Amino acid sequence: MITLIIPCYNEQDALPIFYQEVTGVLSGLHEEYELIFVNDGSTDRTLQLLKEFAESDAHVFYLSLSRNFGKEAAMYAGFCNAHGDYVGIMDADMQDPPALLPDMFRLLKSGEYDCVAARRVSRSGEPLVRSWFARKFYQIINRFSEVEIADGARDFRLMRREMADAVVSIKEYNRFSKGIFGWVGFRTCWYPYENVERAAGETKWSFWKLFRYALDGLINSSHALLSFASWCGTAMAVIAFFMLLFVIVRRLCFGDPVAGWASLVCIIIFIGGVQLFYMGIMGQYIAKTYMETKRRPHYIVAESNIDAKKFD
Repeated sequence: MITLIIPCYNEQDALPIFYQEVTGVLSGLHEEYELIFVNDGSTDRTLQLLKEFAESDAHVFYLSLSRNFGKEAAMYAGFCNAHGDYVGIMDADMQDPPALLPDMFRLLKSGEYDCVAARRVSRSGEPLVRSWFARKFYQIINRFSEVEIADGARDFRLMRREMADAVVSIKEYNRFSKGIFGWVGFRTCWYPYENVERAAGETKWSFWKLFRYALDGLINSSHALLSFASWCGTAMAVIAFFMLLFVIVRRLCFGDPVAGWASLVCIIIFIGGVQLFYMGIMGQYIAKTYMETKRRPHYIVAESNIDAKKFD
């Protein structure tokens, strides 16, 4: 059986289009399937539409979370309640085209791979600034992270039960699924496709939200920023030591007065700013450690049409 997990947040405009398309594609595969829609605290008619789908289609199941916990928590809730031999994850806005599912399933059933993951080979339709920052994000995270994430990688993927169980076994609160998918390993085939714009509605990812997501991803999957801060601190201490020697030698040998009050103040302010910046980096890691130690659940299910895990 195939289980597809679809996290939804205010997708009332795109859901009817997505549902009609994905059910048509899955019916053509002649395999048992289930659709698990995770309503992530939507404030529009998303939940009502999911209930209507479930009433008329026995393949449709929904989990409605008690509030908006974020896409990472919604995906994890879906993984915790998936029962299929093959488990997939995709968005409801049609930017993850359901038409790709037959080819992805065929590659997975060949036995050569444990996971078939989609990656965009173009970003047509996106603002140039956003595309530039996205490419730089993948370059930076691949340079510093323990695992490699393909440029243009999406959450859209289909995997075997063994890999899905491995993803569920990782209980960390601060989740970055792209990093987790890479960390658990398994044989992955990257399926390239051209960028597709939303079918309806508006994107929920502003530039600021994407920036925060990228920063969280870098912090969650690597301790490189801490190492970078340590090396920069060491380099600045060495430079300051040699500059001090230079000033002392110049004073003793040539009798030059030590002038430059204004430049000294600028240097002090600069070094103080750098120190505060790196204290902020350490604060981010400490804050995430604090959230992990609280051991709060990733999500809370308020309503569902299946016997679901109410929280995890």
